[in-house]
Amino acid sequence: MSPHHQPSTLAALGRTWVDAWNSRDLERVLALYDEAAVMTSDRIPMMGFDASGTVRGKAALRSYWSKALGLIPNLHFTVIELFVSPDSVVVFYENERGKRICEYLRVNEAGLIVQGSANHLPH
Repeated sequence: MSPHHQPSTLAALGRTWVDAWNSRDLERVLALYDEAAVMTSDRIPMMGFDASGTVRGKAALRSYWSKALGLIPNLHFTVIELFVSPDSVVVFYENERGKRICEYLRVNEAGLIVQGSANHLPH
């Protein structure tokens, strides 16, 4: 049985996610994620983490993101649009370099993020 969340709740989560990143407070970001969350991005192997492009569990997310935050001191996300389904939100945003990215965030019954995928434009 997959969770069914109200669109407004999921849109609010998307905005909270962006605000958490913009605060540059990693614990605030991680509080939105389940302990067993997985994250997939083409940046993961590029930064010397798992070659599969996926990190698993909150501890692995913490190491990956603390390294990323250290490399991007001026990190800032601006929401362009939020898209929702019964169990996910896609945050379409622009980063500090003007790159447009879609982040797919799937949530569990408790409303915590269990799966994230950063989707970039193909080069």
